Amino acid sequence: MAGASETHIEVDGHEVRVSHPDKVVFPEPGLTKLDVVRYYVSVADGALRGAGGRPMVLKRFVKGIDAEPFFQKRVPENHPDYIGTATLQYARGTSAEEAVVRDAAGLAWVANLGCLDLNPHPVRAEDLDHPDELRVDLDPMPGVDWNQIVDTAFVAREVLDDHGLVGWPKTSGSRGIHILVRIAPEWDFRAVRLAAETLAREVENRAPGLATARWWKEERGESVFVDFNQNAKDRTVASAYSIRALPDARVSMPLSWDALRTARPEEFTAVTVPALFAEHGDAHAGIDDAVGRLDALLQLAKDLGPAEKPPRGGSADGRRASTMPLIEVARTKTKPEAQEALEVWRSSHPDAAALLHPADVLVDGMRGSSSLWYRVRVNLQHVPEADRPPQEELIADYDPWAGRTWPAGR
Repeated sequence: MAGASETHIEVDGHEVRVSHPDKVVFPEPGLTKLDVVRYYVSVADGALRGAGGRPMVLKRFVKGIDAEPFFQKRVPENHPDYIGTATLQYARGTSAEEAVVRDAAGLAWVANLGCLDLNPHPVRAEDLDHPDELRVDLDPMPGVDWNQIVDTAFVAREVLDDHGLVGWPKTSGSRGIHILVRIAPEWDFRAVRLAAETLAREVENRAPGLATARWWKEERGESVFVDFNQNAKDRTVASAYSIRALPDARVSMPLSWDALRTARPEEFTAVTVPALFAEHGDAHAGIDDAVGRLDALLQLAKDLGPAEKPPRGGSADGRRASTMPLIEVARTKTKPEAQEALEVWRSSHPDAAALLHPADVLVDGMRGSSSLWYRVRVNLQHVPEADRPPQEELIADYDPWAGRTWPAGR
């Protein structure tokens, strides 16, 4: 013990410093920062199976779970020698030397930085151009219940099976389900994303109304979006055993397909998972032995032909325009501010608000330079055209790029 402001723990032969160990991170279950660190050490074998050996974006909740995190791509300069690095080239033309965790000490170190969930890229540090993991992200629209998400997962499993691939499900730790698929690292990001989009289209074809592959949120209705774009270059998702920033410290929990039928996301928290892990082990223990190929899915992509794209709008920049009657309500720095702006709009237009379906309200977290911001939109498709409120001045107009300077030529 080195005093009230820090402590040190030994992990795999390394001494890991934990600053402010008694700081309460999750007030509801009473979990401290040291508890979070110890949680990751207790499930290290499973967490490393998901995140180990991969470059990782550090998503840091330094101001607690109620404040927006910031995203740190570059590994801190004073990182210990047991933290590896890999230099990623981003689609925007920039690059960053990111952290690569390979052992339990590394997990403890990133947890001490305020990282609650782990956000690795789908590539190994030894080959940054060829993903070895296809990620199926089942993202429910508002109004969709858990059983519908599970049903969609089993349709996705059927499509994977039919194309020679093995899916490994886990709760997302939020509202959805992730299915991980190990693949041979022989295809680039573009091909992997195409395979994922093809999978999504086939799931929608087999379960119309239940699932959707429509990219534009306002066109999805009350369905489960099979988010293929999580396979685009530079994208990351919370990996196995990640703690999510929810009041109950919910965990992204790997499950068997049989367990997925009866499990509920709220069962798996940083309090309950260590004992479950100690008793039953990792449900994804065999994932690295189930490597598949994308040939069949890519052939299906050719058979289906190009996906339908939204029409081009008449704007000067040529961006695609939605066919839905959308209005934008606000742009805010935080989600609570977004919800407040939405309530202001509802109170100003009570008749229209009463006709909205759950999926008509679109509150989207948007990636800024180093943190999220929020865009609030309303789809007026269920409001008679004559009664639709017009586009008005935004209730809040936060600019996430204000004050930011760009390199010459950007």
